[in-house]
Amino acid sequence: MAFTTYSELKTEIANFLARDDLTSQIPSFITLAEARMSRELSSRTQEKRANATTVAGDGFISLPTDLRSIRNVQINTDPTTILKYHTVEMLNKEYSTSGNGKPRGYTVIGSELAIRPIPDTAYTLEIVYGEGIDSLSDTTTNNVILTRHPDAYLYGSLTNAYTFLMDEGRATQYDNLFTRIMAEIVRDTEDARYGGVLSMKTTYRGK
Repeated sequence: MAFTTYSELKTEIANFLARDDLTSQIPSFITLAEARMSRELSSRTQEKRANATTVAGDGFISLPTDLRSIRNVQINTDPTTILKYHTVEMLNKEYSTSGNGKPRGYTVIGSELAIRPIPDTAYTLEIVYGEGIDSLSDTTTNNVILTRHPDAYLYGSLTNAYTFLMDEGRATQYDNLFTRIMAEIVRDTEDARYGGVLSMKTTYRGK
C-alpha cells in the first residue's frame, strides 16, 4: 500500500472496488472515514495550547473553535493549579456554596468552558487540547494519519463504500479490518502515553 497523498488514496480505493462508476462518491467515503477517526483518534502532533484570561465574576470562557478534546486545564501560578473536570451537575453541586475564588474545576457547556468557583480576579488559564484530524482534499493532500496509518484510511473508506453499495458481507469485512487497525493505534497510543507519539485518553472529549 504505497500511497501517501489524497489522490493516491482515491486511486487505491478505486482499484480495490474494481469499478469506475463510484469515482464521484469516493471523496464522501473518505470523509466519513475521517469523521470516525477524528472521533476516536487524537495525535500528539495535533495537540495545541491556548491561553485565556478570566474576568472577575464571569464563570465562562469561550473555547477554541477547532477544539475536539481537552487534555488539561491549569492556572500557571505558584504552585500550578490543575482544574478538575466535572459533569455539569457535579460542577454545580461541588461548588454551589463556594462563592467566588480561584477556579479549581471545570466542565464544557456548548462552546464554552464553565469554571468554578467563579473567578474573583483575572487568572490566566492554559488549555491543552486536541483538534480534529486535518481533512484531506485536493489542497490538503496529506496528514499525519495518512502518513502513519494509510491502511486505516483505506479500510475505513472501503467500509463506507460497501455500505453504500449495500454489500453487507464486504462492508463487515472491511469494518473488521478498520476496527482492528484503530485498536492497534489505540494500543500503540497507550504504550506511548508517557513519551510516545499518540494520545487517546482525555479529560473531556467532544462529540
